[in-house]
Amino acid sequence: MGVWFTVRTRGIQFRCFGEGWRRVFGDFSLRGGNQGGAMTSFQALSTAIAAQVGTGNIVGACGAIIVGGPGAIFWMWIIALLGMATNYAEAVMAQKTRVVDADGTVHGGPVYYITTAFKGGLGKFLAGFFAVAIILALGFMGCMVQSNSIAETMNNAFGIPTWVIGLAVVVLAGIVFIGGVSRLAAVTEKIVPVMALLYILGSLVVLIMNAANIPATFALIFECAFNPEASVGGATFGIIAALSQGAKRGLFSNEAGMGSTPHAHALAEVKNPHEQGVVAMIGVFVDTIIVVTMTALVVLSVLYVGDGALATGDYATLTAETYTKTSIAQLAFGQFLGENVGAWFVAICLLFFAFSTILSWNLFAKLNVEWLFGKRAVLPFTVIALVFIFLGSLLSNDLVWEMADMFNQLMVIPNAIALFALSGAVLAIANAKHDKKATDVAEERLEDKERAAANRRK
Repeated sequence: MGVWFTVRTRGIQFRCFGEGWRRVFGDFSLRGGNQGGAMTSFQALSTAIAAQVGTGNIVGACGAIIVGGPGAIFWMWIIALLGMATNYAEAVMAQKTRVVDADGTVHGGPVYYITTAFKGGLGKFLAGFFAVAIILALGFMGCMVQSNSIAETMNNAFGIPTWVIGLAVVVLAGIVFIGGVSRLAAVTEKIVPVMALLYILGSLVVLIMNAANIPATFALIFECAFNPEASVGGATFGIIAALSQGAKRGLFSNEAGMGSTPHAHALAEVKNPHEQGVVAMIGVFVDTIIVVTMTALVVLSVLYVGDGALATGDYATLTAETYTKTSIAQLAFGQFLGENVGAWFVAICLLFFAFSTILSWNLFAKLNVEWLFGKRAVLPFTVIALVFIFLGSLLSNDLVWEMADMFNQLMVIPNAIALFALSGAVLAIANAKHDKKATDVAEERLEDKERAAANRRK
């Protein structure tokens, strides 16, 4: 999908990259206010980034390195750069097919553009398949991954029992869940900028202190990405393993093409779909090209090059036997910040990352529960989701990741089919010249569609 939309939109992620950043900062606010059943463009982006920037940026990146070698990071970059075009397509179609109730409540997401792409039974089947997959993937399994990582890092850093952390997360999440879209938007627009800035600054401190190893780190990433007989790691970490882990962890990290973030972008109040499309691309860039890269550079420059603990010998065996996805990040930061401070820093950042992801993913799943079963099903779903969040803090790390991977992949299938079918609509928006006349026409058509949808629902 990334290659397809990059070519067909003439590189929308590159030619509109500057426009995306201008729109992000033009709408930047930590106090966007209550938008009723909708969000400001920045609130929608914050909610999307809250979903994207989670355990995948720390635990997922480290897991990709452990299993796929340092070269997996290169393929995460490629997946992200191509995925920016895919995320653009998702956002514009979510905007184009959204439905607004008479009371101002906005409904949108893949189920709406799937049923637009395919009428009749096929559309209903694919949309239903997607809705069930996202409820399981994000509402249940994905949130287990987040709470599992929070519990493990907090236990490593502070010695707090995992069940206590799990219970605390359940209570805090439940408070936000009850508040609905408005409370979620108010929380994410404040948490996301702060948590991203905190993690980037902490990473930069380590990288500046370890600047001598940065060139060798980049060399190692490119060497292991293309050389199956790389000097570090051997054939086990060949191109296939690196690409597989890069794609898998890249999907979990930035979610481009998975069909999750369109739910947030559909809620944004913008003049035309293109505006939110270019904003959506920035979310993928921030997630992988910035935050994941920070994690990778810290871990690799500290542990895998120079005199690092994993720079010589069979580091694959060492990592498998000695380190976990979470502890390897804490160890790397601890080398320069101090063992305790490093563990605390990663645990606190991961707490923010993963908790904000739980909030956004629950919203995305909840919207699909409501689409499938109606509003009455939302409360039972919320209770079950909170139980899964608690269980995630108790289960093994590998088990919850494998379950999340399986259901993430199932989500992609109907979402990808619909986006390919709607390529013409995406291209019409991406390749249009958004002058004043075109914007006015787009606004009129959007208003007509919203009025018609409201009348149908009445």
